[in-house]
Amino acid sequence: MIRQDPLILSYPVRLRSISILVIVGIAFAMYLFPKFLGEANKITSAQISESIETIDIPITEQIKIPEPPSRPTIPIASDDEFLDEDITIDETDFDDLDDWEAPPPPPSDAGSKIKFIPYDKAPEPIGGYASLQRNVVYPDIAMEAGIEGTVIIQAFINKKGIVTDTVVLKGIPNTGLDDAAIEAIKRTRWKPALQRDRKVGVWISIPVNFKLTSN
Repeated sequence: MIRQDPLILSYPVRLRSISILVIVGIAFAMYLFPKFLGEANKITSAQISESIETIDIPITEQIKIPEPPSRPTIPIASDDEFLDEDITIDETDFDDLDDWEAPPPPPSDAGSKIKFIPYDKAPEPIGGYASLQRNVVYPDIAMEAGIEGTVIIQAFINKKGIVTDTVVLKGIPNTGLDDAAIEAIKRTRWKPALQRDRKVGVWISIPVNFKLTSN
């Protein structure tokens, strides 16, 4: 008869014993584990509460935006505002307008007879413009009134150096100065204008100064 191994015979008993011990150990661990878990939670919550710092956040100041200024009111004129019973309007008599003096008409042929003629050298008074001023005779009416000024005459000087026509461009009327300027220009001897070394008659502007000398 074959002898059986005693370990094989006792295996079921040992297996049951080990299983019972494992179950008892797990039950004991489950009994002790909640106590340790609660302590761990207490430690963790205490550490977290200490690590969190409270920060006071200041209240944001609300800036009040000023209101825009009110638009000025535009006054509206009333229809009755301009009606004033105390205002009286004088009647205009248009018959008196006929008594006003009309201004003298401008010379009609002054601009038509002045024609530009090209020249290389302008006419010059013999002896210079000083000789022209020496020929000026101051009118008595202007001298007594103390009238001074400059008269500009447009004069035509022909190829012989003679003034044959004149037009007043800028004058001082009713003083005699215009006529005095024309007479002074006509009494002055002139060198005619030259066009390619040939004498020609041309129109030129001549200023004549009237100035009173103080004694």
